[in-house]
Amino acid sequence: MLRYTLMRLGIFVGCLVVVWGLVYSGLAPRGLGDSNGMWIILLALLLSAPISFVVLRKERDRASVRIVQKVDRMKANLEANRSQEDAAVDSAQAQGQASSQAS
Repeated sequence: MLRYTLMRLGIFVGCLVVVWGLVYSGLAPRGLGDSNGMWIILLALLLSAPISFVVLRKERDRASVRIVQKVDRMKANLEANRSQEDAAVDSAQAQGQASSQAS
């Protein structure tokens, strides 16, 4: 997951540099008033999102497989703990019934 995040960040930074160069060279419009920095960031986000979606498809699929495996492992652990608790409760109830019948 860290690898995917770093790759997304790299694509964003690349787009940010390109947009910054285009705005300051006059090929792309400047923001209004003091909003030029925000304009550059928003334009870079707008450009980097579809690029990341297409370019990082395989990495995103790998990351999602790892997440699904972790979730499945956690579910299995929870189910194992739940069955151990159920067995302990059943055992305690059986002992309680046995001791009340012996009285």
